[in-house]
Amino acid sequence: MKPVRWGVLGAAKFAREHMAPAIHAAAGAELAALATSDPAKADGFRAFCPGLQLHSSYDALLADPTIDAVYVPLPNHLHVEWTLKALAAGKHVLTEKPIALRAEQIDQIIVARDASGLLAAEAFMIVHHPQWQRAKEWLAEGKIGQLRHVDAAFSYNNAAEPDNIRNRPDTGGGSLRDIGVYTLGSMRFVTGAEPVDVAAKIILDAGVEVFADLNAMMQGPTGRFTYRSMTSMRLANRQEVVFQGDKGMIRVGSAPFNANVHDVASVELHLPGQRVITDRFPTDNHYKLQVEAFGRSVRTGAAYPCPLEFVRGTQAMMDRALDTAQEITL
Repeated sequence: MKPVRWGVLGAAKFAREHMAPAIHAAAGAELAALATSDPAKADGFRAFCPGLQLHSSYDALLADPTIDAVYVPLPNHLHVEWTLKALAAGKHVLTEKPIALRAEQIDQIIVARDASGLLAAEAFMIVHHPQWQRAKEWLAEGKIGQLRHVDAAFSYNNAAEPDNIRNRPDTGGGSLRDIGVYTLGSMRFVTGAEPVDVAAKIILDAGVEVFADLNAMMQGPTGRFTYRSMTSMRLANRQEVVFQGDKGMIRVGSAPFNANVHDVASVELHLPGQRVITDRFPTDNHYKLQVEAFGRSVRTGAAYPCPLEFVRGTQAMMDRALDTAQEITL
C-alpha cells in the first residue's frame, strides 16, 4: 500500500522535536509538507527531512491534493477549528491534546468525522505504548486482586514563562487541560471506568488554573474504586500512576507520560512478600507507534485504538471537575 502522506500545520517546537520526526520514521508514513508563514522555522524540520514541501499558510496545505493526513499542533483554542477545517478539506487529522476545550465540542468533530468517512483522532500517544498496555493486561488478569484505589500525579514548573500558552487563559491554558488528559486518560484506559462523582480543588494564577486536586468515585467493570489526580504547573517535576488492589499494586512511575525521556519506560507489578516484577521498554517510541496505528486505520479501515468517543469521556470528566471546582489558596 502507498504510504500516508502527512502535512503539519505550524512549526511548533513539539512538532519539530517529537511528532514530525516520528511521522518521518514511522512505517507506512511519509512526512511531506509543513505549513508556516516563516520559512526560517522550517530549517529544523528540513534537518531530518530535506525534501519537505513548504506552504505559506494552513489553508494552502489543506488545499494540497497530495496530502492525505494532517497533524495539528496548534494552541489549544485552535484545535477544534482546524480539525473541522481539515476534515472539510478531505484530510484525515491527528490533533494534539486536548482536541477540544469542552466535551460538547468533540460531538461536533464526531459528526464531521462520520459524515466525511475520514479518521479524526486526538494525539493521546500513551495508549499506544506497551508499558500502558501491560498495565491494562495485568489489571484485567487480576494480578492485583480487586482494584480499590488509583493515584495519579503529573507536575512541572513553568512559573518563569508567563507568555507560555499554558499560562494564558485566552489560549486554553491550565494544568488540567495540558496534563490532566494524561492523569485522567491513563486511568480510564487501564481500568475502563467512568466517574460516579467528581470534585476538585484548584489554585488560579492570573486567571489560569495552575494546580488541581481532583477526587472521584469511579465505576469500573469489576466494581467501584476511589481515584485521585494531582496536576500542577507550579511544582517540581513528577510523574506517577499507581493502581492499588487488595492483593497487589501496579506502578507506572519511571516515565509514564514522557517515555524514555527522563527515564527508561517501565511498569512494576508489586505482589505479596515484597516481590516486584518490572517490565522495561527502552526502545519503544509512543509517538511513532501512534502514527503507525493511525496509518493502519487509514489504509486498512482497522479500528483506531483511541477513538474520539474515549477522548470525549476524559474531557467530560475534566469539564465536571472545572465546572464545580473550589478555588483555594495555599
